[in-house]
Amino acid sequence: MSKLKRFRSNTHYTVAGDKRFRLIKRVSRHPAFTIPLITFSSLLLLTAVGVAIFTGGAPRLRNTNTHIVIISHDHTEQAVPTLAKTVGDVLKRFNIPLHEGDVVEPDMNTEIVTDNFRVNVYRAAPVTIVDGEQKTFAYSAARTPRSVVKQAGIEVYPEDNLTEVPTDNFLVEGSIGGRVVISRATPVHVNLYGTPVVMRTHAGTVGGLLTERGLKLGQGDVVQPAATTLVSANMQIFVLRKGQKIVTEATTLPMPTQIVEDSSLTFGTTAVRQQGSDGQKLITYLIDVQNGVETRKEIQEVVTQQPVTEIIARGKAVQIPSDKQAVMAAAGISSGDYAYVDYVVSHESGWCPTKLQGQAGYCPPYAPGSIPSYLGYGLGQATPGSKMSSFGADWETNPVTQLRWATSYALQRYGSWAAAYNHWSAYHNW
Repeated sequence: MSKLKRFRSNTHYTVAGDKRFRLIKRVSRHPAFTIPLITFSSLLLLTAVGVAIFTGGAPRLRNTNTHIVIISHDHTEQAVPTLAKTVGDVLKRFNIPLHEGDVVEPDMNTEIVTDNFRVNVYRAAPVTIVDGEQKTFAYSAARTPRSVVKQAGIEVYPEDNLTEVPTDNFLVEGSIGGRVVISRATPVHVNLYGTPVVMRTHAGTVGGLLTERGLKLGQGDVVQPAATTLVSANMQIFVLRKGQKIVTEATTLPMPTQIVEDSSLTFGTTAVRQQGSDGQKLITYLIDVQNGVETRKEIQEVVTQQPVTEIIARGKAVQIPSDKQAVMAAAGISSGDYAYVDYVVSHESGWCPTKLQGQAGYCPPYAPGSIPSYLGYGLGQATPGSKMSSFGADWETNPVTQLRWATSYALQRYGSWAAAYNHWSAYHNW
Protein backbone atom coordinates (compact mmCIF):
# COMPACT_ATOMS: atom_id res chain seq x y z
CA MET A 1 0.00 0.00 0.00
CA SER A 2 1.34 3.48 -0.90
CA LYS A 3 1.98 6.15 1.73
CA LEU A 4 -0.88 8.20 0.28
CA LYS A 5 -3.38 5.32 0.61
CA ARG A 6 -2.23 4.57 4.16
CA PHE A 7 -2.63 8.23 5.07
CA ARG A 8 -6.16 8.35 3.60
CA SER A 9 -7.10 5.13 5.38
CA ASN A 10 -5.80 6.39 8.72
CA THR A 11 -7.60 9.66 8.17
CA HIS A 12 -10.84 7.75 7.54
CA TYR A 13 -10.57 5.80 10.80
CA THR A 14 -9.71 8.98 12.70
CA VAL A 15 -12.77 10.79 11.31
CA ALA A 16 -15.05 7.81 12.09
CA GLY A 17 -13.63 7.63 15.62
CA ASP A 18 -14.19 11.34 16.12
CA LYS A 19 -17.82 10.98 15.01
CA ARG A 20 -18.47 8.16 17.50
CA PHE A 21 -16.78 10.18 20.26
CA ARG A 22 -18.90 13.26 19.50
CA LEU A 23 -22.09 11.08 19.45
CA ILE A 24 -21.32 9.58 22.86
CA LYS A 25 -20.49 13.05 24.21
CA ARG A 26 -23.84 14.42 22.96
CA VAL A 27 -25.76 11.46 24.43
CA SER A 28 -24.02 11.93 27.78
CA ARG A 29 -25.34 15.49 27.93
CA HIS A 30 -28.97 14.16 27.76
CA PRO A 31 -29.61 11.84 30.73
CA ALA A 32 -33.31 11.52 29.78
CA PHE A 33 -32.14 9.46 26.81
CA THR A 34 -29.04 7.95 28.31
CA ILE A 35 -30.64 6.29 31.37
CA PRO A 36 -33.29 4.29 29.42
CA LEU A 37 -30.65 3.20 26.93
CA ILE A 38 -28.36 1.93 29.66
CA THR A 39 -31.29 0.27 31.47
CA PHE A 40 -32.42 -1.51 28.29
CA SER A 41 -28.91 -2.70 27.52
CA SER A 42 -28.50 -3.98 31.07
CA LEU A 43 -31.81 -5.86 30.99
CA LEU A 44 -30.90 -7.37 27.64
CA LEU A 45 -27.60 -8.56 29.06
CA LEU A 46 -29.25 -9.96 32.21
CA THR A 47 -31.83 -11.78 30.11
CA ALA A 48 -29.11 -13.41 28.03
CA VAL A 49 -27.26 -14.45 31.16
CA GLY A 50 -30.51 -15.74 32.69
CA VAL A 51 -31.25 -17.83 29.62
CA ALA A 52 -27.77 -19.31 29.74
CA ILE A 53 -28.16 -20.15 33.42
CA PHE A 54 -31.68 -21.52 32.93
CA THR A 55 -30.75 -23.85 30.09
CA GLY A 56 -27.16 -24.57 31.01
CA GLY A 57 -26.37 -24.30 27.33
CA ALA A 58 -28.92 -27.04 26.58
CA PRO A 59 -31.51 -26.83 23.77
CA ARG A 60 -34.42 -24.60 24.73
CA LEU A 61 -38.14 -25.38 24.75
CA ARG A 62 -40.72 -22.91 23.51
CA ASN A 63 -42.67 -21.58 26.47
CA THR A 64 -46.20 -21.37 25.12
CA ASN A 65 -49.69 -22.41 26.11
CA THR A 66 -50.85 -22.77 22.52
CA HIS A 67 -50.78 -25.88 20.36
CA ILE A 68 -50.75 -26.29 16.61
CA VAL A 69 -53.84 -28.22 15.49
CA ILE A 70 -54.22 -29.65 11.98
CA ILE A 71 -57.91 -29.67 11.04
CA SER A 72 -59.08 -31.68 8.01
CA HIS A 73 -62.61 -30.88 6.85
CA ASP A 74 -64.55 -30.25 3.65
CA HIS A 75 -61.61 -31.22 1.41
CA THR A 76 -59.29 -28.75 3.12
CA GLU A 77 -56.54 -29.01 5.69
CA GLN A 78 -55.46 -26.11 7.87
CA ALA A 79 -52.82 -25.84 10.60
CA VAL A 80 -53.82 -23.32 13.26
CA PRO A 81 -52.44 -22.25 16.65
CA THR A 82 -55.02 -22.45 19.42
CA LEU A 83 -55.56 -22.35 23.16
CA ALA A 84 -58.42 -24.86 22.83
CA LYS A 85 -58.33 -27.68 25.35
CA THR A 86 -60.50 -30.25 23.54
CA VAL A 87 -61.46 -31.28 20.02
CA GLY A 88 -64.96 -29.91 20.54
CA ASP A 89 -63.53 -26.58 21.65
CA VAL A 90 -61.40 -26.39 18.48
CA LEU A 91 -64.40 -26.88 16.20
CA LYS A 92 -66.34 -24.26 18.13
CA ARG A 93 -63.55 -21.68 18.06
CA PHE A 94 -63.03 -22.04 14.31
CA ASN A 95 -66.75 -22.16 13.50
CA ILE A 96 -66.73 -25.59 11.88
CA PRO A 97 -70.35 -26.82 12.02
CA LEU A 98 -71.42 -30.44 12.34
CA HIS A 99 -74.45 -31.85 10.59
CA GLU A 100 -76.57 -34.96 10.98
CA GLY A 101 -74.47 -38.09 10.55
CA ASP A 102 -71.07 -36.31 10.54
CA VAL A 103 -68.25 -38.05 12.39
CA VAL A 104 -65.35 -36.38 14.23
CA GLU A 105 -62.14 -38.24 15.06
CA PRO A 106 -60.90 -38.30 17.73
CA ASP A 107 -64.10 -37.68 19.71
CA MET A 108 -65.16 -34.23 20.89
CA ASN A 109 -63.97 -34.73 24.48
CA THR A 110 -60.40 -35.69 23.55
CA GLU A 111 -57.89 -33.34 25.20
CA ILE A 112 -55.29 -31.53 23.11
CA VAL A 113 -51.91 -31.74 24.82
CA THR A 114 -49.47 -32.11 21.92
CA ASP A 115 -48.46 -30.01 18.94
CA ASN A 116 -49.48 -30.91 15.37
CA PHE A 117 -52.60 -32.54 16.80
CA ARG A 118 -54.88 -33.89 14.07
CA VAL A 119 -58.66 -33.42 14.00
CA ASN A 120 -60.62 -35.03 11.16
CA VAL A 121 -64.21 -34.14 10.27
CA TYR A 122 -65.93 -36.69 8.01
CA ARG A 123 -69.07 -35.42 6.30
CA ALA A 124 -72.10 -37.68 6.12
CA ALA A 125 -73.25 -39.19 2.85
CA PRO A 126 -76.74 -40.51 1.98
CA VAL A 127 -77.36 -44.17 2.78
CA THR A 128 -80.38 -46.45 2.57
CA ILE A 129 -80.87 -49.11 5.24
CA VAL A 130 -82.84 -52.10 3.98
CA ASP A 131 -84.45 -54.05 6.82
CA GLY A 132 -86.69 -56.65 5.22
CA GLU A 133 -89.54 -54.78 3.55
CA GLN A 134 -88.69 -51.54 5.36
CA LYS A 135 -86.30 -48.93 3.97
CA THR A 136 -84.83 -46.14 6.05
CA PHE A 137 -83.03 -43.19 4.44
CA ALA A 138 -80.29 -41.56 6.52
CA TYR A 139 -77.05 -39.63 6.35
CA SER A 140 -73.94 -41.16 7.87
CA ALA A 141 -70.16 -40.98 7.82
CA ALA A 142 -69.74 -44.07 10.03
CA ARG A 143 -67.11 -46.56 8.89
CA THR A 144 -68.86 -49.93 9.37
CA PRO A 145 -72.38 -51.15 8.48
CA ARG A 146 -73.17 -51.83 12.14
CA SER A 147 -72.11 -48.30 13.08
CA VAL A 148 -74.18 -46.81 10.23
CA VAL A 149 -77.30 -48.61 11.45
CA LYS A 150 -76.64 -47.65 15.06
CA GLN A 151 -76.17 -44.01 14.07
CA ALA A 152 -79.55 -44.18 12.29
CA GLY A 153 -81.19 -45.36 15.52
CA ILE A 154 -82.09 -48.86 14.29
CA GLU A 155 -81.61 -51.69 16.80
CA VAL A 156 -79.73 -54.74 15.61
CA TYR A 157 -78.57 -57.82 17.47
CA PRO A 158 -75.15 -59.49 17.45
CA GLU A 159 -76.43 -62.41 15.36
CA ASP A 160 -77.98 -60.15 12.69
CA ASN A 161 -75.90 -59.99 9.53
CA LEU A 162 -75.24 -56.55 8.01
CA THR A 163 -73.87 -56.06 4.52
CA GLU A 164 -72.81 -52.81 2.84
CA VAL A 165 -73.53 -52.77 -0.91
CA PRO A 166 -73.44 -50.03 -3.54
CA THR A 167 -76.53 -48.78 -5.34
CA ASP A 168 -76.29 -49.91 -8.95
CA ASN A 169 -79.69 -48.85 -10.24
CA PHE A 170 -81.51 -45.97 -8.55
CA LEU A 171 -84.85 -46.67 -10.27
CA VAL A 172 -84.91 -50.36 -9.35
CA GLU A 173 -83.39 -50.15 -5.86
CA GLY A 174 -85.07 -46.89 -4.90
CA SER A 175 -82.05 -45.43 -3.15
CA ILE A 176 -79.08 -43.15 -3.69
CA GLY A 177 -75.62 -43.53 -2.25
CA GLY A 178 -74.75 -46.73 -0.48
CA ARG A 179 -77.03 -49.33 1.05
CA VAL A 180 -76.83 -51.41 4.22
CA VAL A 181 -78.85 -54.61 4.06
CA ILE A 182 -79.89 -56.23 7.35
CA SER A 183 -80.45 -59.98 7.41
CA ARG A 184 -82.27 -60.65 10.67
CA ALA A 185 -81.64 -63.71 12.81
CA THR A 186 -84.77 -65.50 14.01
CA PRO A 187 -85.45 -65.25 17.78
CA VAL A 188 -86.36 -68.52 19.53
CA HIS A 189 -86.97 -69.38 23.18
CA VAL A 190 -84.80 -72.25 24.35
CA ASN A 191 -85.23 -74.01 27.68
CA LEU A 192 -81.77 -75.44 28.28
CA TYR A 193 -81.93 -78.01 31.08
CA GLY A 194 -84.44 -75.87 32.93
CA THR A 195 -82.85 -72.47 32.20
CA PRO A 196 -84.84 -70.29 29.78
CA VAL A 197 -82.85 -68.20 27.32
CA VAL A 198 -83.52 -66.31 24.07
CA MET A 199 -81.32 -67.24 21.13
CA ARG A 200 -81.22 -65.78 17.64
CA THR A 201 -80.36 -68.01 14.73
CA HIS A 202 -80.02 -68.22 10.96
CA ALA A 203 -80.54 -71.99 11.09
CA GLY A 204 -83.53 -73.43 9.28
CA THR A 205 -84.31 -76.32 11.63
CA VAL A 206 -84.09 -77.17 15.32
CA GLY A 207 -81.25 -79.58 14.54
CA GLY A 208 -79.48 -76.84 12.60
CA LEU A 209 -79.75 -74.56 15.64
CA LEU A 210 -78.20 -77.22 17.88
CA THR A 211 -75.33 -77.65 15.40
CA GLU A 212 -74.88 -73.88 14.99
CA ARG A 213 -74.49 -73.49 18.76
CA GLY A 214 -72.31 -76.55 19.21
CA LEU A 215 -74.96 -78.11 21.42
CA LYS A 216 -74.22 -81.84 21.66
CA LEU A 217 -76.84 -84.13 23.13
CA GLY A 218 -75.73 -86.60 25.76
CA GLN A 219 -77.21 -89.87 26.92
CA GLY A 220 -80.70 -89.26 28.28
CA ASP A 221 -81.10 -85.86 26.62
CA VAL A 222 -84.41 -85.09 24.99
CA VAL A 223 -85.14 -82.37 22.43
CA GLN A 224 -88.61 -81.03 21.79
CA PRO A 225 -89.77 -80.42 19.12
CA ALA A 226 -87.93 -82.86 16.85
CA ALA A 227 -84.65 -81.88 15.21
CA THR A 228 -86.28 -81.78 11.78
CA THR A 229 -88.81 -79.12 12.84
CA LEU A 230 -88.53 -75.84 10.95
CA VAL A 231 -87.49 -72.83 12.99
CA SER A 232 -90.06 -70.08 13.38
CA ALA A 233 -89.96 -66.78 15.25
CA ASN A 234 -90.42 -67.05 19.03
CA MET A 235 -90.93 -70.83 18.97
CA GLN A 236 -90.27 -72.87 22.15
CA ILE A 237 -87.45 -75.43 22.13
CA PHE A 238 -86.69 -77.71 25.09
CA VAL A 239 -83.45 -79.53 25.78
CA LEU A 240 -84.01 -81.69 28.84
CA ARG A 241 -82.42 -84.52 30.76
CA LYS A 242 -84.67 -86.53 33.03
CA GLY A 243 -83.76 -88.30 36.22
CA GLN A 244 -80.57 -86.32 36.90
CA LYS A 245 -79.82 -83.09 38.70
CA ILE A 246 -78.70 -80.40 36.29
CA VAL A 247 -77.38 -76.88 36.99
CA THR A 248 -76.83 -74.23 34.33
CA GLU A 249 -74.80 -71.06 34.94
CA ALA A 250 -74.42 -67.99 32.75
CA THR A 251 -71.03 -66.39 32.11
CA THR A 252 -69.87 -63.40 30.09
CA LEU A 253 -67.98 -63.64 26.83
CA PRO A 254 -65.72 -60.55 26.67
CA MET A 255 -65.98 -58.60 23.44
CA PRO A 256 -62.97 -58.93 21.14
CA THR A 257 -61.09 -55.80 20.06
CA GLN A 258 -59.72 -55.08 16.61
CA ILE A 259 -57.04 -52.36 16.32
CA VAL A 260 -56.69 -50.47 13.05
CA GLU A 261 -53.57 -48.33 12.60
CA ASP A 262 -54.44 -44.97 11.06
CA SER A 263 -51.91 -42.42 9.82
CA SER A 264 -54.57 -39.68 9.68
CA LEU A 265 -54.75 -39.62 13.49
CA THR A 266 -52.12 -38.27 15.89
CA PHE A 267 -49.98 -40.85 17.64
CA GLY A 268 -51.55 -41.82 20.95
CA THR A 269 -55.11 -40.84 20.01
CA THR A 270 -57.89 -43.33 19.27
CA ALA A 271 -61.31 -43.35 17.65
CA VAL A 272 -64.00 -46.00 18.06
CA ARG A 273 -65.11 -47.04 14.57
CA GLN A 274 -67.53 -49.69 15.83
CA GLN A 275 -68.85 -50.12 19.35
CA GLY A 276 -68.60 -53.64 20.66
CA SER A 277 -70.57 -55.59 23.24
CA ASP A 278 -70.05 -58.64 25.43
CA GLY A 279 -71.68 -61.95 24.64
CA GLN A 280 -73.02 -64.67 26.90
CA LYS A 281 -72.70 -68.41 27.24
CA LEU A 282 -74.36 -71.03 29.42
CA ILE A 283 -72.41 -73.82 31.06
CA THR A 284 -74.41 -76.84 32.17
CA TYR A 285 -73.20 -79.17 34.92
CA LEU A 286 -74.36 -82.62 35.95
CA ILE A 287 -74.58 -82.71 39.76
CA ASP A 288 -73.65 -85.89 41.62
CA VAL A 289 -73.93 -86.21 45.39
CA GLN A 290 -72.11 -89.03 47.15
CA ASN A 291 -72.01 -89.23 50.96
CA GLY A 292 -73.07 -85.61 51.21
CA VAL A 293 -70.27 -84.43 48.89
CA GLU A 294 -71.35 -82.65 45.71
CA THR A 295 -69.32 -82.95 42.52
CA ARG A 296 -69.93 -81.22 39.22
CA LYS A 297 -69.27 -82.45 35.72
CA GLU A 298 -69.56 -80.08 32.78
CA ILE A 299 -71.77 -81.58 30.11
CA GLN A 300 -72.58 -78.63 27.91
CA GLU A 301 -71.33 -75.18 26.94
CA VAL A 302 -73.52 -73.11 24.67
CA VAL A 303 -73.05 -69.57 23.35
CA THR A 304 -76.43 -67.90 23.72
CA GLN A 305 -75.38 -64.44 22.48
CA GLN A 306 -72.40 -63.70 20.30
CA PRO A 307 -70.05 -60.87 21.32
CA VAL A 308 -69.63 -57.93 18.92
CA THR A 309 -66.11 -56.88 18.00
CA GLU A 310 -65.11 -53.34 18.95
CA ILE A 311 -63.09 -51.69 16.18
CA ILE A 312 -60.66 -49.01 17.34
CA ALA A 313 -58.56 -46.79 15.07
CA ARG A 314 -55.21 -45.96 16.66
CA GLY A 315 -53.26 -42.94 15.49
CA LYS A 316 -49.74 -43.36 14.15
CA ALA A 317 -48.98 -39.89 12.71
CA VAL A 318 -45.84 -38.51 14.40
CA GLN A 319 -44.91 -34.85 13.86
CA ILE A 320 -42.91 -33.58 16.84
CA PRO A 321 -41.66 -29.94 16.89
CA SER A 322 -37.94 -29.43 16.38
CA ASP A 323 -37.31 -27.90 19.83
CA LYS A 324 -38.60 -31.03 21.58
CA GLN A 325 -36.63 -33.28 19.25
CA ALA A 326 -33.48 -31.32 20.05
CA VAL A 327 -34.00 -31.75 23.80
CA MET A 328 -34.64 -35.48 23.42
CA ALA A 329 -31.56 -35.90 21.25
CA ALA A 330 -29.42 -34.02 23.78
CA ALA A 331 -30.74 -36.34 26.50
CA GLY A 332 -29.54 -39.36 24.53
CA ILE A 333 -33.00 -40.67 23.66
CA SER A 334 -33.27 -42.83 20.55
CA SER A 335 -35.31 -41.30 17.73
CA GLY A 336 -37.42 -44.46 17.72
CA ASP A 337 -38.64 -43.50 21.19
CA TYR A 338 -39.48 -39.87 20.42
CA ALA A 339 -43.20 -40.54 19.95
CA TYR A 340 -43.46 -42.41 23.27
CA VAL A 341 -41.55 -39.72 25.16
CA ASP A 342 -43.55 -36.91 23.59
CA TYR A 343 -46.83 -38.59 24.55
CA VAL A 344 -45.86 -39.22 28.19
CA VAL A 345 -44.22 -35.82 28.78
CA SER A 346 -47.04 -33.94 27.03
CA HIS A 347 -49.58 -35.56 29.33
CA GLU A 348 -47.46 -35.27 32.49
CA SER A 349 -46.29 -31.65 32.24
CA GLY A 350 -47.06 -30.22 28.81
CA TRP A 351 -43.29 -30.04 28.26
CA CYS A 352 -42.86 -27.51 31.07
CA PRO A 353 -39.61 -28.12 33.02
CA THR A 354 -40.69 -25.80 35.87
CA LYS A 355 -44.18 -27.15 36.43
CA LEU A 356 -45.32 -28.32 39.84
CA GLN A 357 -48.00 -30.97 40.06
CA GLY A 358 -51.41 -29.32 40.00
CA GLN A 359 -50.33 -26.20 38.10
CA ALA A 360 -52.43 -25.75 34.98
CA GLY A 361 -52.74 -23.34 32.11
CA TYR A 362 -49.24 -21.91 32.02
CA CYS A 363 -45.55 -22.71 32.31
CA PRO A 364 -43.70 -20.68 34.99
CA PRO A 365 -40.60 -18.96 33.57
CA TYR A 366 -38.54 -19.82 36.66
CA ALA A 367 -38.27 -22.67 39.14
CA PRO A 368 -40.35 -22.16 42.30
CA GLY A 369 -38.63 -20.92 45.44
CA SER A 370 -39.30 -24.25 47.13
CA ILE A 371 -40.37 -27.60 45.66
CA PRO A 372 -42.50 -29.67 48.07
CA SER A 373 -41.36 -33.27 48.28
CA TYR A 374 -44.93 -34.56 48.01
CA LEU A 375 -45.59 -32.94 44.61
CA GLY A 376 -44.42 -34.03 41.19
CA TYR A 377 -42.08 -31.65 39.37
CA GLY A 378 -40.57 -31.13 35.95
CA LEU A 379 -41.10 -32.74 32.56
CA GLY A 380 -41.74 -36.21 33.96
CA GLN A 381 -43.30 -35.00 37.24
CA ALA A 382 -40.66 -36.71 39.39
CA THR A 383 -41.83 -37.13 42.99
CA PRO A 384 -39.94 -35.78 44.80
CA GLY A 385 -38.30 -33.58 42.20
CA SER A 386 -34.98 -33.77 44.04
CA LYS A 387 -34.50 -37.36 42.87
CA MET A 388 -33.41 -35.84 39.54
CA SER A 389 -30.39 -34.21 41.23
CA SER A 390 -28.29 -37.32 40.63
CA PHE A 391 -28.44 -36.50 36.92
CA GLY A 392 -27.29 -32.89 37.27
CA ALA A 393 -27.20 -29.93 39.65
CA ASP A 394 -29.37 -28.01 37.17
CA TRP A 395 -32.28 -30.45 37.55
CA GLU A 396 -34.71 -27.69 38.57
CA THR A 397 -34.60 -25.97 35.18
CA ASN A 398 -32.72 -28.03 32.58
CA PRO A 399 -35.07 -30.13 30.42
CA VAL A 400 -32.19 -32.31 29.22
CA THR A 401 -31.25 -33.27 32.78
CA GLN A 402 -34.87 -33.98 33.56
CA LEU A 403 -35.27 -36.22 30.49
CA ARG A 404 -32.17 -38.18 31.43
CA TRP A 405 -33.80 -38.94 34.78
CA ALA A 406 -37.09 -39.79 33.04
CA THR A 407 -35.33 -42.23 30.72
CA SER A 408 -33.68 -43.95 33.65
CA TYR A 409 -37.06 -44.17 35.40
CA ALA A 410 -38.81 -45.55 32.30
CA LEU A 411 -36.16 -48.23 31.78
CA GLN A 412 -35.97 -49.31 35.41
CA ARG A 413 -39.70 -49.46 36.05
CA TYR A 414 -41.12 -50.52 32.67
CA GLY A 415 -38.15 -51.79 30.67
CA SER A 416 -38.55 -49.32 27.81
CA TRP A 417 -40.17 -46.07 26.79
CA ALA A 418 -42.64 -48.05 24.69
CA ALA A 419 -43.75 -50.01 27.75
CA ALA A 420 -44.01 -46.78 29.76
CA TYR A 421 -46.24 -45.35 27.01
CA ASN A 422 -48.45 -48.46 27.04
CA HIS A 423 -48.82 -48.18 30.81
CA TRP A 424 -49.73 -44.49 30.59
CA SER A 425 -52.30 -45.20 27.86
CA ALA A 426 -53.98 -47.85 30.00
CA TYR A 427 -53.78 -46.24 33.46
CA HIS A 428 -53.18 -42.50 32.78
CA ASN A 429 -50.13 -42.38 35.03
CA TRP A 430 -46.64 -43.72 35.20
